[in-house]
Amino acid sequence: MDAPAFLRPLAGALQRFVLPFRCLLCGAAGDEGRDLCRDCAHELPRNRICCARCALPLPEPAAQCGQCQRRAPPWDAAWVPFRYAWPLDRLESRFKFSADLASGRVLSALWLREPPPSALPACIVPVPLHAGRLRERGYNQVAELAKALSRHFGVRWDMSALTRVRATSAQTELGAPGRRRNVRGAFMADSRESWPAHVALLDDVMTTGATLAECTRQLKRAGVQRVDVWALARAPRPGG
Repeated sequence: MDAPAFLRPLAGALQRFVLPFRCLLCGAAGDEGRDLCRDCAHELPRNRICCARCALPLPEPAAQCGQCQRRAPPWDAAWVPFRYAWPLDRLESRFKFSADLASGRVLSALWLREPPPSALPACIVPVPLHAGRLRERGYNQVAELAKALSRHFGVRWDMSALTRVRATSAQTELGAPGRRRNVRGAFMADSRESWPAHVALLDDVMTTGATLAECTRQLKRAGVQRVDVWALARAPRPGG
């Protein structure tokens, strides 16, 4: 049962006294009500200079990187506030593979402190896990991020209308062409759903964008007019 509103500040102070915030990266005292110290927060790699279309980190800001000019992605806009690099990659790995929900809370809080996207969607759709992977892992880390963003922006999120209908191999060891082949036909958007015109497709890490591209195509085939991709972090192009 939730505590009455007037008791919540007292409950929060008591919790901080018994279990003070500690940095998950270095063990120092946490800062600003989170398990991350000021120095480690300062080290987080922001994705300030990037392609406006796919969020690829670039030496200079550009409306479109070379890859987007050659082959435009199927989505309409991207919001990816961090680069996938130290020390954010350590927190993300612990959250995704070690069921470290404390790391997930820190990542959500960090994301929500970044400048918001220019336009909010009517619905947030997390990239789904296959049922077998979900049973193995126990939870979908992307859905946990979606919950926090949904509460913050006052936008509903939908976990059921986009499904992964085919199990796929891990994308980690595959190059860009292999990633595209691996996810082709792996997702299905429910065409019977009353889709809003504008949807944000959510993932934790964007690497080549193959998974997000395949999901975007399925959403647009189901009737969505505009799909923005949101991800916590963007991996740089290998060798870039």
